[in-house]
Amino acid sequence: MKNVLSMFLMATLLLGGTTFTIGKMSVCAASKNRTEAAQNKQNQLFGSSKSKLAATDPDFTQTMNNFIYGDVYSRGKLTAKQRELLAITALTASQTLDALPQQVEAALNAGATPIEIKETLYQCAPYVGFPKTVSALEVTNKIFKAHGIKMPLPNQATVTEATRFDDGFKVQGEIFGAEHITNMHKNSPANQKHIANYLSEFCFGDTYTRNGLDLQMRELITLCAISSIGGAEPQVKAHVQANLNVGNDKELLLDAVTQCLPYIGFPRTLNAIACINQVVPANA
Repeated sequence: MKNVLSMFLMATLLLGGTTFTIGKMSVCAASKNRTEAAQNKQNQLFGSSKSKLAATDPDFTQTMNNFIYGDVYSRGKLTAKQRELLAITALTASQTLDALPQQVEAALNAGATPIEIKETLYQCAPYVGFPKTVSALEVTNKIFKAHGIKMPLPNQATVTEATRFDDGFKVQGEIFGAEHITNMHKNSPANQKHIANYLSEFCFGDTYTRNGLDLQMRELITLCAISSIGGAEPQVKAHVQANLNVGNDKELLLDAVTQCLPYIGFPRTLNAIACINQVVPANA
């Protein structure tokens, strides 16, 4: 090992600046490509608008943009529209709403319809709560109004007061297995049966049965919302399995969680990835 290292050092000394220059050129080229990729993606999503932070913190802004739009955006198989809907999810769940207007604009530019954006927010409500969802809706409505988007949007509900439990129970069964949901209701303690009913009626009946987004996208949004709030690892694991059950593979789940990374940070992202790996082995 020492001989190999000595030979490498000797060759480096003999080559002098050439070796260093080749290495430096390689790094610079990669950096240039990443920066160009980030700039191109930002132009597609935001047009000519610039971050206010660029004037006061240009180096930090460059680092941030290169990571989000050069690194994260270039990885995986998510579409630009999916990426923006998941970014909106992460911002809503973590309630970092200062960045939300820009991402709503980007979602529209990426091809998301107003209904898809609104349904993303509605999908978050059972997992992050009504106040966070309402706050995000208020921000989004301002952007829609500025774009001349007429509201309210067409109603996407498919259930009635009479059918919401049965329809919710059905979609729960499609996602988690009918026997599992039946047992959940059957085995709930008497003083907690209302929670099981709320899950079927509200979470799945009122929410999952809506038009505007398919079941696969709703499950991706749910996974990212729960991952973003932190401290809900049992539910993250449950929805990793739910995603697999509706046809989202492990790579797509990793892509979705990675897309949230710039908005929720490494700890919560790594916790979510650990949950994915516990449900599906790391090398699967």
